[in-house]
Amino acid sequence: MTRKIALVATMLFALGATAYAASSSLPLGPSSNATEKVFRGYYDAHQDVYLVTDVSNKAQAKALGINFSAALAAVKGAPAQYFIEGRAAKGQIAVFGSEPGEKDYNPLWEEKFVTWKAGVTPVVLKSDNQINALAKKGKLTVRDARIVLNAPITKVMK
Repeated sequence: MTRKIALVATMLFALGATAYAASSSLPLGPSSNATEKVFRGYYDAHQDVYLVTDVSNKAQAKALGINFSAALAAVKGAPAQYFIEGRAAKGQIAVFGSEPGEKDYNPLWEEKFVTWKAGVTPVVLKSDNQINALAKKGKLTVRDARIVLNAPITKVMK
C-alpha cells in the first residue's frame, strides 16, 4: 500500500511539474505598471526603444542614476553600442550593433565611443556598418570604453 501511495504521489508531482513547465510562466511575484525612463537608439537605420539599468563603471552609474555592477566588467563578446563624443550631427543618438531577433542580440553592450576626425563634417550615424565603414576610411575613430552596459531593447520600431 505504501508503494502505491508513493507511486501515486510521484505521478501527481510529475504531472504538476509538467503543467508548471508547460505554462511557461515564472512565479515573478505581484506585478504593477511603472514609469521608467526610456531612450531611443538606431539599429540599421531605424530606431529602437531601450532602457538602462546597470553598468560596470561606478562613475557612470552615479552620473546616470542606475545600478553599479562590478560583475558586468567580466562580460566579453557582447555586441557594441556606439555613443558619439564631441561633435555630432543634429539628431544623433546612440547606435546599436544588434537588436532582438538577431542571433547575437544581448541586452548587455560593450560601450564604444565614436569621435569624428577634424575637418570631417559629421552626418547622422544610423548603423554599426556605417560607423565601421567610416572608421575604415579614416573619417572617425572608435574607442572601446571597456564598460559594459545593461540596456535591454524593449521595442523594435521598424
